Amino acid sequence: MLIYDSVKKEKTKFIPIKPDIVKIYLCGPTVYDNAHLGHARSAITFDLLHRVLLKNNYKVIFVRNFTDIDDKIIKKSKEIDQSIDKITSTYINSYLNDMNALNILKPNIEPRATQNLDAMFNMIQVLLDKGKAYKTANNDIYMRVKTDLKYGQLSNRQNLESQISRIGENEQKEDIRDFALWKIFDKDDDIAYDSPFGRGRPGWHLECSAMIEEHLAYKDGEFSIDIHAGGADLFFPHHENEASQSRCANNRELAKYWIHNGFVTIDGEKMSKSLGNSFFIKDALKIYDGEVLRYYLLSLHYRSPLNFSHEDVLNTKKRLDRLYRLKKRVLGIESNIIDEEFRNTFLDALNDDLNISIALSILDSMLSKYNELLDKNPKDLKNKQLAISNIIFINEILGIGKKDPIEYFHLGVDDETKIYIEKKIQERKEAKERKDYALSDKIRDELKSKNIHLMDTKDGVIWEYVVEI
Repeated sequence: MLIYDSVKKEKTKFIPIKPDIVKIYLCGPTVYDNAHLGHARSAITFDLLHRVLLKNNYKVIFVRNFTDIDDKIIKKSKEIDQSIDKITSTYINSYLNDMNALNILKPNIEPRATQNLDAMFNMIQVLLDKGKAYKTANNDIYMRVKTDLKYGQLSNRQNLESQISRIGENEQKEDIRDFALWKIFDKDDDIAYDSPFGRGRPGWHLECSAMIEEHLAYKDGEFSIDIHAGGADLFFPHHENEASQSRCANNRELAKYWIHNGFVTIDGEKMSKSLGNSFFIKDALKIYDGEVLRYYLLSLHYRSPLNFSHEDVLNTKKRLDRLYRLKKRVLGIESNIIDEEFRNTFLDALNDDLNISIALSILDSMLSKYNELLDKNPKDLKNKQLAISNIIFINEILGIGKKDPIEYFHLGVDDETKIYIEKKIQERKEAKERKDYALSDKIRDELKSKNIHLMDTKDGVIWEYVVEI
């Protein structure tokens, strides 16, 4: 298996720290608002990695955190006069609902920052004892970056100018690059937490390092975990700072491999609430089924930037339709045989740094192959068994194709419209019985104008809602 290591900037052979086990940490959301499509792409990218590793017979221990201590959360709490717990619980539940709609495998552990303060205190104390951290005049605690000779190597920012480009000034710092481990907030109206260092709040970078050490890390050896994952926007300074404080505290590198997914853009701009073009997952799910949205976000290689396009989503829907049409042909078939060639070539493609383009071309060829075989011999049980086996495999590895095909083709149609369609189908049936073929064709054309396509089968008329671009 080959993966692209963001540090080495090349594809490299994946060899886990310990045989047959892979430990992955994914930076999760800061829960002050609903999750957007950038969160969705990150979750889907590393869900695909999770599933591919499972298909390679690894035991995967997957951790995705929730940042529920943050200035943005506190600001929102004051703006809407609602408790921190209420806000974070609301948006954690919203995020989990989004992940369920996108068919994301549940992580083994989902730690929250507020539940891991002791782990943060322990790491701060170790860094202070080693002289890797210091207290300022007002008792804030900062990482002493100059003591880490490897700082900047993760993100390839060895020169000072590149390191300070995204760092704010603070006159109490010894070095402009130093970052907060603990900030003192001791006024009566401050939202803060008791600690051995005074009442305050942890630095964002510290939270992930402490949660990795607490829930996932190997305590010996050269690396704490196999893979650290996240969006490309986190590479610097967040991941650089995580790596630095973990290395200095634990005398080992944080992760053997670092993997980052590309940005999601709308109209060519990086998705950001500050730009006013953020697109919440919950809003997208009102327009597109979760499986369609998942397939769309999977369909471009994870490292490439993705410019969100309504037209492209609809084209993806048509591609997914092909899978469900084959599934409809083999509905009810049970199989204990597998298509070894298809499975092996498909997994080989994904084992090459999740090469989704090749994998999807293999999927398209498989769909064409079995449709052609069943066109020639609709009663061929073996080919039906192989087809359904392949569809099950695709669901397991890509997370698509799980729905009942009849229900899938009725997505986007409300109950009132369904009643209307059934009424028109009955009128058409009666017209055909009277040999009134002109009326029969008129009803078919009327429904087709509303994107409802009718198909006459030996078991009666079935209909599909087909989205047109």
